[in-house]
Amino acid sequence: MNANMLDPLIELLNIGGPVVWILLALSVISLSIVLLKCWQYFSAKVEQSAELEASLSAWEQGRYDEALNTLDNKQAIPKLVRHAMDGHLANEDQNILERELTRQANQIIMDLRGLLKPLEVIATLSPLLGLMGTVLGMIEAFQQMQSAGSNVDPAVLSGGIWQALLTTAAGLAVAIPVAAAYAWFDRRAERVAHHINDSVSRVFTKFSANNTPTNDSPTKMVNETLHVA
Repeated sequence: MNANMLDPLIELLNIGGPVVWILLALSVISLSIVLLKCWQYFSAKVEQSAELEASLSAWEQGRYDEALNTLDNKQAIPKLVRHAMDGHLANEDQNILERELTRQANQIIMDLRGLLKPLEVIATLSPLLGLMGTVLGMIEAFQQMQSAGSNVDPAVLSGGIWQALLTTAAGLAVAIPVAAAYAWFDRRAERVAHHINDSVSRVFTKFSANNTPTNDSPTKMVNETLHVA
């Protein structure tokens, strides 16, 4: 039963030729990347910020112990924020603290954007591969028409054309969902970068015992680096 259901698909793959088989391989690769990235985003819980918001609110109100105890050290962003809080309470050198926080923030964003470049490449190449398959198929169809001379069978020509167009359809079928997945993951990474920047900025702007902001601008390096990442 299953074999009979797969027969039409295998027939289409054989008709499309090597280009369709390449597109099938690219679709398998892209699906694997999408599933891996979904697991990464949901397991890391990078956008669940209820506890982080409560911690930052306590920090801004001067309840430093409560702010530290509220954070979950197992998650990347709360761990980064706790490092910023601990650094201020320990009176660490501000420049050194900035550089370390920037390094950790960049690492978080780079991890989230890992494997997105292959998705972008697949989304770009798939329609081009489909178009190439169509061009090659059309060339073959017109060669057959030339070889037939005056005895051209329109059915043969039309059959060759739809077979050639099959590769374009396959290329678009792969490219459209991959492009959508890439845009979604990239947008989420941008949101996480903004979330990190906002959280670290709130820690830096109010850290003294009397809750008064400083005249320095310690978040400048973090802002610039996150925009580049």
